[in-house]
Amino acid sequence: MALANAGSPAATTWMHFGGDAGGSRFTALETITPGNVKQLRKAWEYHTGDLDPASFDAFSTRGFQATPILAQDTLYFCSPLNQVIALDPATGEEKWAFAAKPDLEGVFSIKCRGVSYHADTAAKPGDSCPTRILAGTVDGRLLALDARTGLPCPEFGDDGEVDLTADFENVDGGDYIVTSPPQVIGNKVITGALVTDLQHDEVPSGVVRAYDARSGELIWAWDPLQENLRMPVGFRPGSPNAWAPFSADPERKLVFVPTGNPAGDYYGGGRKGSDYYGSSVIALHTDTGELAWRFQTVHNDIWDYDVPAQPLLFDFPGDDGPVPALVQANKTGFLFVLNRETGEPILPVEERPVPGGGPAPEALSPTQPFPILPQPLHPLGLSEEDMFGFVWFDKQACKRKLRELNNEGLFTPISTQPTLVYPGYMGGSNWGGVSWDPQRNLLIANTSRLPTIVTLIPRESLDEEARRKLVEPQLGTPFAVERSPMLSPLGAPCNRPPWGVLTAIEFPSGKKRWEVPLGNLRDLAPFPLWMNLGVPNSGGSLVTASGLTFIAATTDSYIRAFETATGLELWRDRLPAGGHATPMTYELENGSQYVVIAAGGNNYMGSREGDSLVAYSLSPARARAGQTSRGGG
Repeated sequence: MALANAGSPAATTWMHFGGDAGGSRFTALETITPGNVKQLRKAWEYHTGDLDPASFDAFSTRGFQATPILAQDTLYFCSPLNQVIALDPATGEEKWAFAAKPDLEGVFSIKCRGVSYHADTAAKPGDSCPTRILAGTVDGRLLALDARTGLPCPEFGDDGEVDLTADFENVDGGDYIVTSPPQVIGNKVITGALVTDLQHDEVPSGVVRAYDARSGELIWAWDPLQENLRMPVGFRPGSPNAWAPFSADPERKLVFVPTGNPAGDYYGGGRKGSDYYGSSVIALHTDTGELAWRFQTVHNDIWDYDVPAQPLLFDFPGDDGPVPALVQANKTGFLFVLNRETGEPILPVEERPVPGGGPAPEALSPTQPFPILPQPLHPLGLSEEDMFGFVWFDKQACKRKLRELNNEGLFTPISTQPTLVYPGYMGGSNWGGVSWDPQRNLLIANTSRLPTIVTLIPRESLDEEARRKLVEPQLGTPFAVERSPMLSPLGAPCNRPPWGVLTAIEFPSGKKRWEVPLGNLRDLAPFPLWMNLGVPNSGGSLVTASGLTFIAATTDSYIRAFETATGLELWRDRLPAGGHATPMTYELENGSQYVVIAAGGNNYMGSREGDSLVAYSLSPARARAGQTSRGGG
């Protein structure tokens, strides 16, 4: 269907996954305002075709979580099955699509969160791939495609791809997965990968590598256990991996890398020093890969408290003027505000004593870092007074369950007795990260509040019944692990709501400006129980100069717009599936502003699955809404 905006090219760009290299997720556009946002209507909808149940293993987690980028008057993004797709931003019509056709054997996490763009400033007329799209795959490849045609760039690696697993030994399917967009800075493309959790201790190294964006040649490698390596000499398995998006400061030639914990996961014994770079934010020099600084957010992490989010770069409003800063969100619900040149805290952080014990007490840290400011995004503990139930017996059952758990707060050691981990492995904050409004000096964060029960199971006691349950093997340690959400008999989280919130932190004070529940119980509970209690969420936010915060992320499949200054919800629309992604925005030359969100659901979170990329705009595009599809309808 022809659209009202057909023929009007894009007047703005969105060149990076987070809007800019520092991941601010902020736009200076002001066409959509608090006064007219209620007039937003669907402009177009595109279907990737990645919804065939036969394509996925029953136990895989999957979801369309991509944030498109906009360059050369074209939207570029990836699908869970690693199609790389180019669309017309005005109409949503397909320009080209490239199918990477990954090997899915053993792959547990089937998703792709974005692609990256590189313009070759040295390209001459007639050169192939003067501009290119770079993307990772779930079977461990790095692709380079001509941005104009979608064809592989022949001079990059082996006919357009680099096998990222070639430097490792004994890589099983699903052990090495690239879900985040690579970071492009200058003529380098820098990437880490998701290394499978909870399976065995011989998983591939969490090495970070930089490649020449033209040739695919390896320039440097930084291994958390061997540090800087110019060429691979045997990366050590099981080191902390870097699966979340990176940020970059081109002026200072620094790339900022968030890391997870090393192999061994919920058991800290036997790591042999591999904790040093775990659950940290790492700054590397982009020319050499050498370490500039590191800051550890959790010491000797045995709780899966990864640093899961893109570091956000911003200018901290200091007393003596702006300070180059970084704010790092992690699963604990803490925010660490650091000087991005030195890694030193700008807002104070103190080391506090934490409980010891568990099966490897010698492997635990006696203290953990607690930011004094900003204020925590997540409660620091859970007591009987915090228990919830839809009815009396429901609440009482949760109280009884809590009494049976090891529960000494945020850093309770994991043991063979059922242990409360709160936040759970979803966070707190997760990969959606935070957004920054530089005009209002407000940081916007969405978080979940879902307690988890984790139990170490001695390997010799595993029986057939235990093996049939959702028990993760953790091979290479003395214990398997069982983990599950802490739910009431009626299926609600045992903690009182909200179970998901949206929060604004103001700077320079680091205090909360406002906090509101995010999401309602639609799709999780029958009508009329669609209460606005806040729900678990996964995805991120977008902030605009006009004073709006757009976010989907929730299990109820809505996209919402909030007034950034107050947290007041101004608009929402029901998506065709769960919008567990981060929105982006752009404007056409005719003045029409679009907001675009991927709606693919998430089977792991229980939201509706789909394959839609949905665009919203104001008049004139709202007059006629069209729909394009890979299938032509």
